[in-house]
Amino acid sequence: MTMFRTLLLAAACAAGLTSAPALADRPRDRGPGMESARPMRDSDRAFQGVRQGRSMPLPELERRVLPFMGGADYLGPELNGDTTRFKFIQNGRVIWVDVDGQGRVVRRSRDK
Repeated sequence: MTMFRTLLLAAACAAGLTSAPALADRPRDRGPGMESARPMRDSDRAFQGVRQGRSMPLPELERRVLPFMGGADYLGPELNGDTTRFKFIQNGRVIWVDVDGQGRVVRRSRDK
């Protein structure tokens, strides 16, 4: 009886492993004809911009913005379309700084 349970358990595990779907990302390189496969995400658009020389990599954008935010704690970046939004906190208030791909500040939230 123990041998039967072992074989049944092994067969169930094998069936479960072979029926699992493949969860792979699509390639980032979009050749001709791949534009309609799915819409580009913000991260794909940013990657293509850096690759094509239209925008700076994130570490370089951070090096440009962080010195101007003296006294504020940096919480991290977000991608918003063609801009990168940097989030800071100072004295309990959140400050958002939107920067374009060339490192120019497009918008900054105001304290009220």
